Amino acid sequence: MSSVQVADQTFVAAPPAAIAAVVGDPRRWRAWFPRLAVTVTDDRGNKGVRWSVAGELVGTMEVWLEPSLDGAILHYFLHAEPTDRTASAPALDRARRVAGKAMSFEIKAMLEAGRAPGEPPRHTASAPGTDPGVRS
Repeated sequence: MSSVQVADQTFVAAPPAAIAAVVGDPRRWRAWFPRLAVTVTDDRGNKGVRWSVAGELVGTMEVWLEPSLDGAILHYFLHAEPTDRTASAPALDRARRVAGKAMSFEIKAMLEAGRAPGEPPRHTASAPGTDPGVRS
C-alpha cells in the first residue's frame, strides 16, 4: 500500500471529449502537479490519462472520465511514495488532495463557464476542437 493515496471525484457538466482535451494538455500539468515529473503511460482518449510520477513522489496517477448524465465524473487517483523519507506522508497526501481538487474545480469552472444551472453543457473556446456557445 502506498503512503500517499488520493481518490477524488468531481462532476463536470461538459462532454467527456472536452474534459479529455483539457486534461490531456501537457502545458497544464506543471501547474496542476508541482514538484512532480509526469510521464503518460496510457492516453485513454475520452476516458482520461494515466501517468507515472517522479520527483517529490514516485508512483502512479490517473484521471478517469466516466460519462454521467449530461457530462462526466472526473475521477482523480494518486498512489505514490515520498522520495524524501523524512517528509511527512500525511502532509504530502493532504497537499495532493488539495491540488487534485483545485485541478478538478479549474476544469469545471472553465468548461461550465456561462452555463446556468439546469442548462445543457456547453463547449468552450478553452477546450481545443470545440466552438464557444455550441451546445452538445
